Amino acid sequence: MPEISLSGRSLVAGSAQGELLHAEVGLSFWGGIDPFSGEVIDRHHPLSGATVTDRVLAIPSGRGSCTGSSVMLELILNGHAPAALVLEQVDDILTLGVLIAEQMFGRSIPVLALGPQGFAALRGARHVRVEGSRVEGFATPPAPRETAPATPRVAPWSPSLSLSARDREMLVGAHGKAAQVAMGIVLRMAELQGARELLDITQAHIDGCIYTGPACLRFARQLVEWGAKVRVPTTLNSISVDKRRWREQGIDAAFGEPAAALGDAYLDMGARVSFTCAPYLLDSAPRLGEQIVWAESNAVVYANSVLGARTLKYPDYLDICIALTGRAPLVGCHLAEQRHASLCLELPPLDGLDDAFYPLLGYHVGLLCGSEIPVICGLERARPDSDDLKAFGAAFATTSAAPMFHIAGVTPEAATRDQALGGQAPAKTLRIALADLLESWRELDSADDARVDLVSLGNPHFSFDECARLAALCAGRRKHEAVALVITCGRAIHERAREAGHVAALEAFGAQFVTDTCWCMLGEPVIPPQARTLMTNSGKYAHYAPGLVGRSVHFGSLAACVEAACTGHVNGRLPAWLQAGEAREIPVHV
Repeated sequence: MPEISLSGRSLVAGSAQGELLHAEVGLSFWGGIDPFSGEVIDRHHPLSGATVTDRVLAIPSGRGSCTGSSVMLELILNGHAPAALVLEQVDDILTLGVLIAEQMFGRSIPVLALGPQGFAALRGARHVRVEGSRVEGFATPPAPRETAPATPRVAPWSPSLSLSARDREMLVGAHGKAAQVAMGIVLRMAELQGARELLDITQAHIDGCIYTGPACLRFARQLVEWGAKVRVPTTLNSISVDKRRWREQGIDAAFGEPAAALGDAYLDMGARVSFTCAPYLLDSAPRLGEQIVWAESNAVVYANSVLGARTLKYPDYLDICIALTGRAPLVGCHLAEQRHASLCLELPPLDGLDDAFYPLLGYHVGLLCGSEIPVICGLERARPDSDDLKAFGAAFATTSAAPMFHIAGVTPEAATRDQALGGQAPAKTLRIALADLLESWRELDSADDARVDLVSLGNPHFSFDECARLAALCAGRRKHEAVALVITCGRAIHERAREAGHVAALEAFGAQFVTDTCWCMLGEPVIPPQARTLMTNSGKYAHYAPGLVGRSVHFGSLAACVEAACTGHVNGRLPAWLQAGEAREIPVHV
C-alpha cells in the first residue's frame, strides 16, 4: 500500500514509476541537464551530479532558458529522460517539450502539477508511481505495472476557446501540413494555459535554432519537408556556431555541420538572418504594447520589462509554431492585468555603483522571486542605462521563472511602485541587504585560483555602446599574451562597431570577435583547451559556465575584466559599494 496518495492536474497523460529525485529549487533543463546523459550539470543546484534518467523528477518548476523544451525532447528521444515529471506548478517550457515528443514522434512521459501542499507532501517518499492525475509514494519499490506506449492525439480545444475561420482552416490542413501541425500544438498549449481566445502577433524571435542534439534538427527538417513558412517577420536567436567561420575556428564537423544545418532549416522557413540573443538591439525591436512572440529568456524579459512589449516566456518549438500560424494564446503577459508585480523588493541606500551591480542584483532577485513578477525599489536615482538593464534581465532570467520585472521609476510600466503593483498591496515585501548581495557575489565569483586564462564577454551579445566602452578601456594597452579575450555579438552590431573603428581598436588590444553564436554554446577550441579559469562580467554566464564547460569562473565589472586580461590574474578586491556587506552579513528579512 502506498504511504502517500496525492491528486494533481495531469498536464501530459501517462503512467510510470521510479525512484524519486526531489528538489525544492527550480531547474533549467538547458544548462542544467546534460541532454546526452541525463546528469544534472547546474553546479549551483542541490541535485548537481545526480542523474534524472528513469527516475521520477519532482521540482517546483523549470527556470532559466526557453531551450529547456528542446533538452526535454532530446532526453525523451534518446532514452535519458525522467520516468515522469512532477511539478509544484504548471511549467510551459518543460511540458511543451513532452507535448512535441508525443505529438510528432509518438514518445512521451507523464507530467503533472501537484500544487504547493501536494508537492511538499511528496518529499518524504523514496519511490513514486504516477498514473494520470494520481501520485503514490512508497518506502520501497512498488511492483511494476505494464504501461501502454504513448499515442499522439489530435489536439482538442475547449468549447470556450474561440477560433477564427482561418484558425479552423489551418487546423484541417487547408494551409498545408506544417501550419496544421503547428496550429494543433498551439491549441494544446492554449488548452493547458486556459486561454479563451487566440491573438494576432506582429513578430517572432526563434530560440529553437540552438542545436541541442539530433532531435531539434529532426523537428526543424520535418517542418521544412511539410512546407513550413513563417507568417510574421521572424528573427533567429544565436545558433550554436559562428555560421561563417566555424571551420576556421577548429570546430569539429560532427557538431558544426548539424548546428549550421539547423540554422539553415529556420532560414528555409523564411526567418531573417539575425543570429543574435539580443534582438532588442536590432532595428526591428518592438514598441510599447506590441503583441509579439519571443523566445530566449533574456530577450523575453527585456522585451516585457524594458520595452513594454507583450510576450510570454515562450518555449523552444512553440515559438516557431506560433510564427507559422501568426496566432498565440491570449494569456499571461499578453494581458495588462497579468503584468503587475506581486512581490516588492526594497534596496538599501547605494552609492558609487559600477556595472557589476546590475547582473549581480538580477541574479539575486531571480533567486528570491521564483515565478513571481517583482518590483524593485531604490534605484530611482541610479538611472541604469539599457546595457545595465540588459545585464540585469539576463541574470534575472537565469535564476527566475518569471517573464518580467519592474524597477520603480525606471521601467515603462513602473513610473511608481503603485503602478507596478496595479494599485494593489504586494503579497510580500523583502528588504535586500548588502550582505545578501555579497552571498550571491560569492556564488558567481566562485574560482579559487587568482589566475585568469580567458575573459569572456558578450552574454547576452554585446551592444554597440559596450563595444565603444570596451575600446575606451583598452585604448593604449595590450592584453597579456597568456590570456584570451573573446567577445560575442550579432552581425549587425559587429558591422556598426567595425565602421566606427571599435573592432580594429579591440583587435589591436588582442581581442577576438565571434558572431552568430554566444557563450552559452561555445566550447573548445574557442575556449582554449589549456584554459582552466575564466572571467566574465555576465551573471548569466558566471552561473552556467561551470556546468557547461567545466571551468571555474571569476565575476566582475567590465573594467575588472580588462585588468585581468592585461595582468593574467584578479586582484581579489570587492567593489567599494559591496565592501560594507562583508562586515555586516545579515539575512534577508521580511
